[in-house]
Amino acid sequence: MSTKTVLDTAHAAMMSNPDDVSLRMSFYAVLADIEVFLLLEAEPKASSIEPQMIDVEGARYVLGFDSAERLAAFSGGAAPYAALSGRIMAQMLASEEAGLALNLEVAPSSIMLPAEALVWMRDTLQAAPEEAEPAPKRKGGLAALRSPDIPEVLLHALDAKLSRAAGLAKVAYLVSKDEGGLMLAILGAKEPAQAPLAKAASEALVFSGLEDMTLDVAFFNDSEGLRAQFGRAGLRFDVPQPAPVQSEQIAAPGSNPEKPPKLR
Repeated sequence: MSTKTVLDTAHAAMMSNPDDVSLRMSFYAVLADIEVFLLLEAEPKASSIEPQMIDVEGARYVLGFDSAERLAAFSGGAAPYAALSGRIMAQMLASEEAGLALNLEVAPSSIMLPAEALVWMRDTLQAAPEEAEPAPKRKGGLAALRSPDIPEVLLHALDAKLSRAAGLAKVAYLVSKDEGGLMLAILGAKEPAQAPLAKAASEALVFSGLEDMTLDVAFFNDSEGLRAQFGRAGLRFDVPQPAPVQSEQIAAPGSNPEKPPKLR
């Protein structure tokens, strides 16, 4: 069958210790970031899709998979599908009060997520991030910054989020501010990428289960001088840089988070 996926790993960790809230949150964080392939009744149209559904104990579930290969294995061959990000999928299913039958019968991460879980996921993802102003400058450089002392779960969450933000920035540094709280300084992000990056950082904090912590996000131009200043106190996160893509990108149904596809 297919190779092990990041979702398989997160699911296995969650199921190994069902009472561990951080592992459960990590699973939903991964689900939000991956692409989910929904099995459809017919080829998608411009403004709507018609997912195949199953009824389990009076509840409706959409059939979704974390790869096209697994969808084909379930359906017995080629079948129409729509590929949506996990966050858009959650928004769509929550509005329709439908659950998600994920990787049903074809993967170790097979799980039935009820509609209530998708509503919670949607609401959690809609938490607004706080974007900080750049740290005030003082004579000799930026205001005093300190090395952060934070739980490992947040480090892993931020690293996972930034590793999936290929091309949106150059590098990021996590620091503690003199006045308290944490700041994620992101260097080299163009304006269109700043809101998604700020939201990703906010989601990392939320899905780490650290409700009492504050994490601001600030954006700076990339320069060797700033890298040196943040590097003296901060924890560095490298953002992958993708190879140039020459082919024309065509918008797929559900690619705009402001206009998720409608179920028919």
